[in-house]
Amino acid sequence: MDLTVPMLELVAQVNPAIYALPVVGCLLVGTAVTLFLLTVTRALHTEDLEQDLAWRYDINRINELRKQDLLFRVFQPLIQGFARFNRGAFAETLPEIHREIQAAGLSRFWTAEEYLGRLELLALLMGPAYLYVCVTIMSWPGTVMAAVLTVLTAYLLRRRLASQARRRLLQIKRRMPYLLDLLTLLMEAGSTFVQALKEGVDQFGSHAVGQEFGRVLAEISMGKSRTNALEAMRDRLNDDEITSIVGSIIQGEMLGTPLARLFRTQADVLRIKRTQRAETTAGEAGVKMLLPAILIMASTVIIILGPFILAFLYEPLM
Repeated sequence: MDLTVPMLELVAQVNPAIYALPVVGCLLVGTAVTLFLLTVTRALHTEDLEQDLAWRYDINRINELRKQDLLFRVFQPLIQGFARFNRGAFAETLPEIHREIQAAGLSRFWTAEEYLGRLELLALLMGPAYLYVCVTIMSWPGTVMAAVLTVLTAYLLRRRLASQARRRLLQIKRRMPYLLDLLTLLMEAGSTFVQALKEGVDQFGSHAVGQEFGRVLAEISMGKSRTNALEAMRDRLNDDEITSIVGSIIQGEMLGTPLARLFRTQADVLRIKRTQRAETTAGEAGVKMLLPAILIMASTVIIILGPFILAFLYEPLM
């Protein structure tokens, strides 16, 4: 029996699209995976950019950011796109963000608009997770909630930067009296200011105050005067207490006052201010604890009297 003719008729009746679609789909998936791997490989490659007609310092800054931050290395075009948007949309808040970046001890290669773009990118990367959860719970109206959560995440990341700056400034002000005491002892023993500062930086190198004065020491080593280096630290931290201390040191140096005496005086002033700050915090603690105390007392009363009240209400019904 010849089956050739029926088989040919069966093949002719089969739609070629049935076989073409899976093949095309596999090719598209393979192409997408290949392009993705190439993109990730190029993004993770830390080779320096060429310094052709671009501003050399900006190229060096970008190269350092690519080496230090993985997120910037992977999403550099997107972060810089956000930075261009932030430069026009948040022009008034960028100086404050720049001060907080410096005070928080982050990399000095970040500009305010780029770091804000990094925070916005982090919030945007959380968006798909928010969208999945909200749509699963609330159906399609959950898209609005996902958008709100994404914006809220960006706001909270921005507040976290301000919190990091405040916490680091507090650490500096707590440890600075001890550094000033060490500088006083070293200078009274015959060391110069630079020698004493180098020893102090070695002792406090891992702490925030050591990092800041280490930057002052590095700027002095590169040719800056002591006044300019201290003024740079004052502008970088932009805190009232630190500004007062640095201003007193600069004024004393201009007037010829011995630095050891100035350091001892400023250390005593810092200790007094720390005591006053602790007393203020202790005084505010009572006010802040008032509402939680009232809620705890109300809950205790409800727990104790609740069974009696329920028994009184339901007794006629039983």
